[in-house]
Amino acid sequence: MSQDRDSSTKDQDRGGSIEDLIKISAAASALGVSLDTLRRWERAGRISFERRGNRRYVSSEELTKLLRERGATGLTSARNRMQGIIVAVKRDQIMAQIDMICGPYRIVSLMSREAADELALKPGDPATAVVKATTVIVETR
Repeated sequence: MSQDRDSSTKDQDRGGSIEDLIKISAAASALGVSLDTLRRWERAGRISFERRGNRRYVSSEELTKLLRERGATGLTSARNRMQGIIVAVKRDQIMAQIDMICGPYRIVSLMSREAADELALKPGDPATAVVKATTVIVETR
């Protein structure tokens, strides 16, 4: 499922940055609900969308809040596979940092720039974080 992002200059001049907006189809996928459910939530005041032309977007901040609310009591495991949405991609010449929101979890993945480019990762894309190792060691000396 491809999630195209609207990047026209005309749209960037209105309201917030398009880089902070997620198409509602990607948001529905990340939340595990239908588009109709999101539209009902909008009418009920549970979520608000920004309209650009005939498309609806949700801010990455608002989507993160909803994912955390729904994931707080969900059955999401911090191990194995977690479906989510990419909220930021930072690249330099060698490495790339991919920030994802997967339910109540913020996942940061570091990978080669080449791998990120081959996967064509960009904010708003749905993705799955696969956790293989769980050990984190922090030393202060």
